[in-house]
Amino acid sequence: MTMNKLLTAVIALLATQVALAGVKIEHWTSSAGARVYFVESRGLPILDVQVDFAAGSMFDPAGKSGLAALTRATLDLGAGKLDETAIAEQMADIGANLGGSADTDRASVALRTLSAKDKREPALAILRSVLHHPVFDAAIFDREKARTIAALKEAMTRPDSIAGKAFWAAMYPDHPYGRQATPESVATLTRDDLAAFHARYYTAANASITLVGDISRRDAEQIANAIAAGLPKGETISLPAAPRAPKGQLTALAHPASQAHIYIGLPAIERGNPDFFPLLVGNYTLGGGGFVSRLMKEVRDQRGYAYSVYSHFAPLRQTGPFQIGLQTKRSQAKDAIKVARDVLDAFLKGGPSDEELAAAKANLTGSFPLRLDSNKKILDNVAVIGFFGLPLDYLDQYQARVQAVTADDIKAAFARRVRPADLVTVTVAAD
Repeated sequence: MTMNKLLTAVIALLATQVALAGVKIEHWTSSAGARVYFVESRGLPILDVQVDFAAGSMFDPAGKSGLAALTRATLDLGAGKLDETAIAEQMADIGANLGGSADTDRASVALRTLSAKDKREPALAILRSVLHHPVFDAAIFDREKARTIAALKEAMTRPDSIAGKAFWAAMYPDHPYGRQATPESVATLTRDDLAAFHARYYTAANASITLVGDISRRDAEQIANAIAAGLPKGETISLPAAPRAPKGQLTALAHPASQAHIYIGLPAIERGNPDFFPLLVGNYTLGGGGFVSRLMKEVRDQRGYAYSVYSHFAPLRQTGPFQIGLQTKRSQAKDAIKVARDVLDAFLKGGPSDEELAAAKANLTGSFPLRLDSNKKILDNVAVIGFFGLPLDYLDQYQARVQAVTADDIKAAFARRVRPADLVTVTVAAD
């Protein structure tokens, strides 16, 4: 065996052993009020830090959709005395990476650095500056605003993007999840809007700090305290009223594309709901298991209506969607929708067979260690646990909770969460 192959095998073995051994998550609240989650991992000389804020698009003010995303996009393009070039050059000099994103619920800033003190300290100083003192330079704001508007205009020409926006709007007609950024809404944004959004939502009380890597608990406490102490204290952010069930309807949008894009779904489940595991296991059989799923067998294999068809649940801070998606020839859209609905109806009535249930459990438990085979993956999972307030033993209990699901559990959970009369259907380019 060559040295490279041997090293690869050793790393894979160690990663699997770490995953199977579970993840010990330590949790505390910083002196400034931020929630902190820490996993000590000594296998590699790396430190990953992620700071999450309840500052996603659901908090965009009415008429200003796109504000959360633009705030996050410009956050690390100049901070304190450093412009965007200086930030990039200094991070490159110490071999560190700064990243993050914004989605419906949260905005995140993430740092990966070597754990040696002479490397991590300058990297953490830049992270703190980005979080505490973003500049929102006028010229950069104008540039990023123009880029965002151009990207939104381009997206409005693509059938997949048109379908996605229409689908969320149909599922959440009276909730912020259904509001979409448009060129017009972004055009109204000002630099002062970004600064005010940052001051309101990027606060210690609204922060969840996750650290994974080659440091001690004492070091983790010092790092988290320094991050949180420089943020405004703030207050816990209140959420809007929970989404209401939409009226089952069809939204058909014209488009010259040769392929019809089809989405079927409804708001179904929030993070932490006990129905999640029955829905997860059941959906593997319905449409989450790739070529072994019923939707794939009936829509693709038996009838050739689509190259790919899927279903999934996407739990959010508030009720996130259940979704079926596929593409097909324009002329086959109605038939494909009928087959997909028929497969769903049959599953709702009968649930999975014993063989399907066993296969779903085997796949979900067998592949689980791959979700924890790197510091970055551990960070992602622990950040979700922290931000959404899931139990600290969530990862340790995951496989057991999957194994405990019964066919009756699945039928009952699907009956509660997937109501055929409330399903919305969106098509783009269907005849």
